[in-house]
Amino acid sequence: MPQISPAEFCALPLRVHTFLADVPLHDVWAVDLPPARARVTLAEFHPIGSRNGGTRRLAGPARALFGLRFFLGRIFGLEREPKSGDSASFAARLTPEDRARSSVEAGTPAGAFRAVYRFEDESLLELHNRTAHAAALSALAPTANGYRFYLAVYVANESWLTPLYMALIDPFRRWIVYPAVLNNIRAAWIEFVSSRGADR
Repeated sequence: MPQISPAEFCALPLRVHTFLADVPLHDVWAVDLPPARARVTLAEFHPIGSRNGGTRRLAGPARALFGLRFFLGRIFGLEREPKSGDSASFAARLTPEDRARSSVEAGTPAGAFRAVYRFEDESLLELHNRTAHAAALSALAPTANGYRFYLAVYVANESWLTPLYMALIDPFRRWIVYPAVLNNIRAAWIEFVSSRGADR
């Protein structure tokens, strides 16, 4: 599953481009999805952070890496949010129009993340702990042959630890975790559109 050029992602008409304009875009991934019988929106199919989401049925190596990360996080207290976490949340940037447009309330738990907003074809989740202040943006766009699901990662420095931490985990993210997550998203999509077609 490809790590794509930021230029392709930045050409999409998404709110996140202005919403997180001052937060570094770390990388962007995409997976092509087969067509559905009827139009599907990300508000209907939102795998990242959901119970049926991107980390279900992960291959053994990726599942082991998630387990190790959460284990070390508990041991060293890496998951604790900074005391200023609420005031520093990306949700503080939401305009009244953003809040009215979102189908979920900001701060709603979403797996290991918290929701910032969920629009029809764009969803932003946030993770804020001692290692980084990060955001995961999901977007779903129609293509000539179906759909393309985008996953973009933004990372703001929380402390001197952030660049060291990201440099340490990046090889595992790029070669093991993200390909496994995107494979799961494709599998979840196929199940979703199949069941949706059967319901019609």
